[in-house]
Amino acid sequence: MTAVAFVCLAAGLLVAVVLLIRQQQITARFRRRANELEETARVRDEELRHLVTVRVPALVESLYGKPVEVPGPRNPSFAETSAEQGIRAILRIFAEHAERAKERADQSAKATLKAMMRAVQSLGNEQQLAISTMQDRHDDPDVLEGLMKIDHMNAQLGRRAQATAVLCGSWPGQQRSAASLIDVVRGATSRIRDYLRVQVPPQVNIAVVSRAVEPVVLAVAELLDNAARHSQPNTTVEINLRQTHNGVAIVIDDAGVAMDPEELQRAERLLSGRESVDINRLGDPPQVGFAVIGVLAARYGFRVAVDSRSPYGGVRAVLFLPSELLTQVATGPTPVHAEPRPEPIEAPAAPPTPRSPVSPPAREEKTTTAHGLPKRRRVTATGNGTGEQPLPSVGAPASSTRPARETAAGMGAWQRGTRAGRSIVSPDSEGNVAE
Repeated sequence: MTAVAFVCLAAGLLVAVVLLIRQQQITARFRRRANELEETARVRDEELRHLVTVRVPALVESLYGKPVEVPGPRNPSFAETSAEQGIRAILRIFAEHAERAKERADQSAKATLKAMMRAVQSLGNEQQLAISTMQDRHDDPDVLEGLMKIDHMNAQLGRRAQATAVLCGSWPGQQRSAASLIDVVRGATSRIRDYLRVQVPPQVNIAVVSRAVEPVVLAVAELLDNAARHSQPNTTVEINLRQTHNGVAIVIDDAGVAMDPEELQRAERLLSGRESVDINRLGDPPQVGFAVIGVLAARYGFRVAVDSRSPYGGVRAVLFLPSELLTQVATGPTPVHAEPRPEPIEAPAAPPTPRSPVSPPAREEKTTTAHGLPKRRRVTATGNGTGEQPLPSVGAPASSTRPARETAAGMGAWQRGTRAGRSIVSPDSEGNVAE
């Protein structure tokens, strides 16, 4: 009996020990599980705070076009959890809906602006016609001087309206014949306020094809305006033309403030034309120049780049026209689309007439026929008949060779003489002069 009892007691003790060990293992496992759950809850709370304070604000910033990278989870162990997958899905849905809302708002704003600019352009054209009519009718020097100032201001207003319309998806709005490259540069110069500071290069035997004339004029005008506005008024803006094996480059150098790396990066994005431009993110007031140039470059096939390698310490802008946008024209003193009225751009108070944006300013030299009738031969404003204008020295402002009043007085006298000759002297059908 004693032996049996001992065996039973030993068996009972063994069972108790086994149960105790198993209970300790279960307790330890539950304790580890509780610790894991507690750590998971702590990490999840940290990730939620990280989501609210860092990830969502970064996502919002990136939706506004700023170069901000949306960060991932703070704890690497949280990256593959179902909770993180749910957070990513929420962020993706939020970004998609915000992007669609942004696109709808941008399209609505562009449509509204396009309609407004269409009305402004129409009024500007009517105003230009009225100014031109008045310039033909009046020969008083003071009146002509004022009309030429208004004419130039109207050209700048038209360029701004045209640029805004292009940015909103409209076309440049003017179709022209192929024009020589120098006429394109001069036409662009006539559309900016500080046109006298621009050094125009001499004539070259290269022309821009018809469909690209107006876009290139507008793009060069925006680059010149940017160069003039960001440099001192006593400095010049220099234009050079450089031919390459596959095109020609229009190089614009100013002596203004250079651009920092962040500004250059932003300019590169806008000038590439690869990204859709949100007009709500162009600043206050909106800076549309580079954005408009990028739209035109992508649409018509030329390239534009800016950097801080100008030899004068400012910014260098290069507009490259490939061979498919170029053609050949004969050089000579006759300008393309020349106006029959003189346009002296050398006078500071007498800006060039923007109605013919691809025409160099010109005057008419009169001679007399065998019958005593006035005979006119077109020459350039410089009077040398070469089609070239003298270039001012680099670093010095362009100067006027004649006072504005004297130029306007000469124009008035020319118009009075023309009208008097037409009213008094007229040939009959046989070529005789009738008094």
